[in-house]
Amino acid sequence: MPDSGAHPQRPTRKDVDIFGMCHLGLVRKTNQDHFLVASLHKSMQLHQTTLPNEGLGSMVSGARGYVFLVADGVGSTPWGEQASGSALRAIADYVIHGMDAETAADPDHDHRVADRLRRSVEHGHHAIQEAGVAEDKRGMATTLTMATIHWPRAYVIHVGDSRAYRLRQGVLTQVTKDQTMAQAMVDAGALTQSAAEQSRLKHILWSALGGKEALPEVITLDCEWEDVMLLCSDGLTKHVSDDEIRAQLMKGESAEVSCHALVDLALARGGSDNVTVVIGRLRGPRPG
Repeated sequence: MPDSGAHPQRPTRKDVDIFGMCHLGLVRKTNQDHFLVASLHKSMQLHQTTLPNEGLGSMVSGARGYVFLVADGVGSTPWGEQASGSALRAIADYVIHGMDAETAADPDHDHRVADRLRRSVEHGHHAIQEAGVAEDKRGMATTLTMATIHWPRAYVIHVGDSRAYRLRQGVLTQVTKDQTMAQAMVDAGALTQSAAEQSRLKHILWSALGGKEALPEVITLDCEWEDVMLLCSDGLTKHVSDDEIRAQLMKGESAEVSCHALVDLALARGGSDNVTVVIGRLRGPRPG
């Protein structure tokens, strides 16, 4: 945790810079990617009062947290778009109804959040499977990578091979691990990382929502003011290297400018897949 012994200053809405974009690419005829960017608030729904409405002020609080998510429909079936959309809706429903708006101080809070995130993803997994059977759309599946920020903590949940990255002090770290057969062979010592990059198994998932198995990974991170978070589908990483992602984020440009630059680079390299990028950062130096 940063600034041990003191409560880190919470960013305000004017400090937050988040932007996402999705492009069909230059080869695919349909877009099976979806993304979401949302802020979380406390609100009050007024039913009765003796006071005039204008005397009550705002009924919605400032942002208490932020959520961004990328889902990428799996495989060549025409149902990937439906699967990724279903995953996004399931997570959005969880965020609205099941997520604490504040980071609690007790030590079990991270465990409770991780458990709730896993249960929400498992619910989405079963919902996609059931829809596939009911609608005779077997094989319908999707990746899902989401970051939810409750300052000064971030929770990332991940299934599949869409990715989350964090840039901190000039170092770009891939927060998530691809749930692919190639990566599993790297972990087992059967392939080198460089060989895995060239392997046909690089895009064969062993875990996906709606697939035979979905094993969500939850990562808990601390947040620092200068951090940059990036989520993307593999339509970006097929064409753009980690070093190139880092170089773009190091420029310190707005989230929108960086998203456009990275998508344009993927398209210039052939745009063989749908491309989705979501970037979140804070503006300017941390207040003193």
